[in-house]
Formats: sequence, structure tokens, C-alpha cells
Amino acid sequence: MTMTGPEHYQAAEMLLSAASYTHGPGGDPVHPEAAAHNLAMAQVHATLALAAVTAHHTIPTSGDDREGWRVALGPVGEDDVTASVW
Repeated sequence: MTMTGPEHYQAAEMLLSAASYTHGPGGDPVHPEAAAHNLAMAQVHATLALAAVTAHHTIPTSGDDREGWRVALGPVGEDDVTASVW
């Protein structure tokens, strides 16, 4: 399965959340082995997201996925440091 950089970023966020709770913040804690698995998977997805955004900014043929990154990162305010990137 092929994923874009923004999709890897979103997967990492979801897995980090899943590593803490089964039903969102305040929910029942997950089993330690499940948490460790989710944390490891989140790290892989975060690394792949970093590789994708690095390639996007260094390789001219990497495509234009700015809109995907905007969606993945959520709203950017004027005070946000990342606003100048987009």
C-alpha cells in the first residue's frame, strides 16, 4: 500500500493516540504490549512522513502535495511559525 507523506503523518498521529487510550483521552488505558506496538508503528510513519517532506523540498520531481500537508497539519494561524512555509 502506497501512502503520501501527509497520510503517513496522519497515521502517526492516530497511532500515538491509540498508544495512550482505547477510547480517546480519558478512556481505558491500552495493554502495554499494544501501546508499545502502536508507538513503534507511529515512529515508522513519522519517519516516512519526514522523508516525504524532505524529498518534496529537495527533489523537483517529487510532486506538489502542499494541500495534503495543509489538511494533515490542520489549521495554521497567522502566529504559527509554519505559516511562512506555505
